[in-house]
Amino acid sequence: MAILRFKALELVNQRTPVEVKLPSDKISDYYGSNVFGLEAMRSTLAGDYFKRLQFAINTGSKVDRTLADAVAGAMKTWALSRGATHYTHWFQPLTGETAEKHDSFFDLSSDGRAIEVFKGSALVQQEPDASSFPNGGIRNTFEARGYTAWDPTSPAFIIENAGAKTLCIPTIFVSYTGEALDYKAPLLKSLDLVERAAVDVCQYFDKDVTKVTATLGIEQEYFLVDRALYEARPDLVMTGRTVFGHEPAKGQQLEDHYFGAIPSRVHAFMIDFEAESHKLGIPLRTRHNEVAPNQFECAPTFEEANLAVDHNQLLMDLLDRVAEKHHFKVLLHEKPYKGVNGSGKHNNWALSTNTGVNLFAPGRRPKENLQFLTFFITTVKAVHRYADLLRASIASASNDHRLGANEAPPAIMSVFVGKKLTEVLDELERTAKLPLDKGDNVYLKLGIDKIPEILLDNTDRNRTSPFAFTGNKFEFRAVGSSANSSNAMTTLNAIVADQLIDFKNSVDEMMAQGKKKEVAIIDVLREYVISSKAVRFEGNGYSKEWEEEAERRGLSNIRKTPQALDKLVDETAMEIFTKHNIFSARELHARHDILLEDYIKRVQIEARVMGDLAMNHIIPTAIAYQTKLVENIKGLREIGLEDDEYTQTTLDTIKTISRHLTTIKTNVDAMIEKRKVANKIEDTRERAIMYTDEVLSFFDTIRYSVDKLELIVADEQWPLVKYREMMFRH
Repeated sequence: MAILRFKALELVNQRTPVEVKLPSDKISDYYGSNVFGLEAMRSTLAGDYFKRLQFAINTGSKVDRTLADAVAGAMKTWALSRGATHYTHWFQPLTGETAEKHDSFFDLSSDGRAIEVFKGSALVQQEPDASSFPNGGIRNTFEARGYTAWDPTSPAFIIENAGAKTLCIPTIFVSYTGEALDYKAPLLKSLDLVERAAVDVCQYFDKDVTKVTATLGIEQEYFLVDRALYEARPDLVMTGRTVFGHEPAKGQQLEDHYFGAIPSRVHAFMIDFEAESHKLGIPLRTRHNEVAPNQFECAPTFEEANLAVDHNQLLMDLLDRVAEKHHFKVLLHEKPYKGVNGSGKHNNWALSTNTGVNLFAPGRRPKENLQFLTFFITTVKAVHRYADLLRASIASASNDHRLGANEAPPAIMSVFVGKKLTEVLDELERTAKLPLDKGDNVYLKLGIDKIPEILLDNTDRNRTSPFAFTGNKFEFRAVGSSANSSNAMTTLNAIVADQLIDFKNSVDEMMAQGKKKEVAIIDVLREYVISSKAVRFEGNGYSKEWEEEAERRGLSNIRKTPQALDKLVDETAMEIFTKHNIFSARELHARHDILLEDYIKRVQIEARVMGDLAMNHIIPTAIAYQTKLVENIKGLREIGLEDDEYTQTTLDTIKTISRHLTTIKTNVDAMIEKRKVANKIEDTRERAIMYTDEVLSFFDTIRYSVDKLELIVADEQWPLVKYREMMFRH
């Protein structure tokens, strides 16, 4: 291992930036060139079919067989012209990764001639094996049938890999009996729900609003390390993080990496990666160094939420593919290194109308301000009411390492709104008590006309808040860097939609009793402001004081994934998700089981890797070094230095090594036994809890002794690439 380590360092020192040739100097010349978008559709589809397809996409209406055949023919023509030889249904199973099965356009005609074929039936539906993907017991192994079904709202695209080009068709994935087995199907349902709920509320303010679109901008953080260093770390290869590693003397404490000059090799990688992203219609605009050494970020322009999620899933795959060309490895794990910042995926979410209004942006007129307050306050109320569901939506073994540490938001769900909006809400709470006559100017009397039009820069940002209002959108910062954003966005759409529906019902009821519309709206909003006040927090989310204050306010602080996932199957979750047909009870229980199993397996893999490295790499290396020290003592005594101070220091070191070796061996053996006991537990939740309470309890003890040995064992003998070597070699 030590030889491999130094060979890796030698390779890194020989690396030079890979030359990147862009298709054009202007991004606009090649943006979307590998996407079957509007221009590609217009050029390959007959006019009537093009209009029918756009109508189906915009209204969500069904695509009939003749239209499907026409679109399939157009896609085939376009894909073949771009050099594609195969097509695939591209879907997002509950593994968290994307999946694809490639089929060739090539076929044989009845007379044996080679032809290219792609029918509407193949476009609309295919049949991957549903039992081989996580399904939570919905499908037995002998019941394999499942279906992928075309999502016309997300455009097809071409991926090039190893010189071969494949047409990828975004799809949902469902079981034979109709249950969703992916992340996209529930997301689409939630988007439809929040659109209908938002349109109904918008009718109070603007009768021209007939469509509301959830928009999303996903900031993606990641670490980048040389591939040779990565491959010299078995724990990184197997788990995505370093289970061992003494923190380097220089980490991020000088704050010199954030927004610093991008290293040349990394810059070449970014240029290449962005070019490939732009070809696929991913609107990347931002790149920069993040806080931790070797940590970076990219961010796109806002898009419709379903497309934004698809693009982010595609982007994560592209990151890894392009990194390989540049001899890098992308680490998307939320906490690959202890002691420095982890990585998140900040989800910037908003609602926009077909009339061009961002519902989270105050307008120039009091009526527009009331509309803004309606959607803003209702969202805050939804987060307060369903905070535990939001926590469950971002729960994972890897995100548990990140939440609450090094600038990541805590596990306590709270909302940051800023000083100005806090003043507005406080005034609304206070002045709404004033009696109002029908002739009163309700906007003026309640101070609604005073809201500044632009809230983007009149308040500070709070990096510790998991859910923050940032001027014209909400930023859900607690989502993990490796996660599929669909999970969090499905939950957010559903809870906001549910609250909007409740809001409209309450207002309609008051209006039926004779209250003026504006007064009814204000009365409901005031009640929401008061009842959700506990979730608003403007201070330091990392502090112990906030944990204590949050407990007094009645806010949950669910630190571990198994307990967080319990909220997926409690009464609240069952009611909201089944009521709105986002998930059935069976689907919720299945996802609960799948996510628990994923948690168990990831902790299990980490435990196995930790045990293997400790027993087969760390201990033998430490013993070998200890043997050298023993030989050294013998030599010193042979020349008469038995009572020398150095001799005593060496003896103390030998004893220290023995003590740590004993600790490591004892705890690894005990951890293995606990795993064996846990694995015999049939109930998935009980097994997950035992992994949390019992197996994980050994990690810190083993890691502590290994860290101490790293400080003792001679540098040239240490078997693992060290933190400092990985962090400061680009």
